[in-house]
Amino acid sequence: MRLRVENCLPLAALTILAACGGAQARPADVPIAPAANGPAADYPMVLGPAFEVDGVTYTPVDTMNYDAVGYALTGGEGGSGVSAAHRTLPLPSYIEVTALDSGKTILVRVERRGPMTGKAVVELSPEAAAQLGVAGNPHAAVRVRRVNPFEQERAMLRSGQPAPARMDTPKSLLAVLQRKLDQQEGVTRPAALPEPVAQPTPAATALPSKVEPKPAVKPEPKPKPEPKPKPEPKPAAPVAAPKPAPSATPAPAASAKGKFFVQIGAFSSKANADAAAKKGGGSAVLSGKLWRVRSGPYASEGEARAALAKAKAAGYSDARIQRAD
Repeated sequence: MRLRVENCLPLAALTILAACGGAQARPADVPIAPAANGPAADYPMVLGPAFEVDGVTYTPVDTMNYDAVGYALTGGEGGSGVSAAHRTLPLPSYIEVTALDSGKTILVRVERRGPMTGKAVVELSPEAAAQLGVAGNPHAAVRVRRVNPFEQERAMLRSGQPAPARMDTPKSLLAVLQRKLDQQEGVTRPAALPEPVAQPTPAATALPSKVEPKPAVKPEPKPKPEPKPKPEPKPAAPVAAPKPAPSATPAPAASAKGKFFVQIGAFSSKANADAAAKKGGGSAVLSGKLWRVRSGPYASEGEARAALAKAKAAGYSDARIQRAD
């Protein structure tokens, strides 16, 4: 028994020393767990298994360029904040939802699977439906497009606050999206008939009555007037020198009503930002921890839209127009 105790003494001593070493303060560079609402809350994204709704099988896929038109369910009570349910997009992910009747566009966070009935492409929470202006419309025609927003906007949605609304979609694009939705649904809209143009009513023309000819009367010769004496010429008045014409003052050029910029993207690497600025025709500016790339300013929205098309053609699908106040 004595031998066993002696043999255990070195092991006990080592255990005590190890415990003492573990009691020291943890290194300062050990990362602290992020808050539940931090950027880590968006990762990892979950897809999940395939499932069936009304006889149709849906398989979740991480589709980066998802862009679809359809109808949104707005009468449900599920979800909180400005959130949505989608059948195939990763959880969580972020989408832009556009109301096809008004062009209003908002940013929404996809947090759950659904809708679990019908053929709607998305189900909006009450807060999201209210921000989009479709509350009370159980089947609102919408466009759903996956985007990659800035972290500030992500944080607002994660905390239950609405992100700032996007720029309204122009009517020309809304018409194209509505036609695409009609083709999907097999709907044929009657062409608008031109308004009838009122034809002028011809005025009644009175027929001329017969006029009997009157006898011609010869005019009596007028006496010739006596010639008047010519007045003596008066001395010519001095002619005043012409005044110099006032020089035309050029009117000040009308200033542009607003300045528009095209936000090409935001990058954590300056090299990537410089490459995007060179490719999209803009410049990179450090804002916080991100390098923001934008082009402009442009004097009109039309010029900004042309630059936006150029940026998207270069591969920056999340580029958008911003207006400087």
